[in-house]
Amino acid sequence: MHGLVGPCGLGGRSAASTEAKVVGPARGVANTSSTGSRACTPPRLLYATVYFDCTVPYNLVVALPRRGGPVPPNARTPRARWIEAGLAALARGGPDAVRVEVLAASIGVTKGGFYGYFDGRPELLAELLDEWERRCTDDIIERVEAESPDPAERIRRAGQLTFSDDLHRIDLAIREWARHDPAVAERLRRIDNARMDFLRAMFGSYLADPDEVEARCTLAFALAIGRHFIAADHPGRTKREAVELAGEFLLRKRI
Repeated sequence: MHGLVGPCGLGGRSAASTEAKVVGPARGVANTSSTGSRACTPPRLLYATVYFDCTVPYNLVVALPRRGGPVPPNARTPRARWIEAGLAALARGGPDAVRVEVLAASIGVTKGGFYGYFDGRPELLAELLDEWERRCTDDIIERVEAESPDPAERIRRAGQLTFSDDLHRIDLAIREWARHDPAVAERLRRIDNARMDFLRAMFGSYLADPDEVEARCTLAFALAIGRHFIAADHPGRTKREAVELAGEFLLRKRI
């Protein structure tokens, strides 16, 4: 094929037409049909001529969507949007809530686009765990190390970032998931070990007693994970104030 020559001008067909088709039996050019009577913004029509080797030219009519109109059905959704939708569903209802049809509806596309990025739901679930691990370990450690050289401040910021509302909801959902899935339990153990190693390194930089280091690491981690399960009142303080008070107590140079 020598190529596409055009545009050859607009006109000759009504601008309100919703039909786009190839005129003539040109090989290698696919027919596309209209969407019927479904209401949508009328497309702009582009007329061009296709020249083939050893045959006569054929006219080609192409429908171009107007700006602001419906998303073309073959427009692919960025992979990251599926990951974000999956993490949101996981935080809301655990792994059972991560369903392709539900995610597609939340994004506003058909589920067919999902399989352009993933082989199936198990691959998506594995990638959700990968993304969660990256966000709550590598990304956070890199960030806090860049923000401050002070170990106590690094612990404080790591706790704030790791157990922010968004990440903490995912964390809790994965902990529940791990109770029923040995592979997820192993992944969670690895991540918690990385978190504890970070705490040991930070507390160990200003505490000499290894028993005290381990005790503070355990208490700090238990406070971060368990604070959402505490239903008790704190007279004269909000729950947030009480948790912050406990955290600052653990960060003291001497207790």
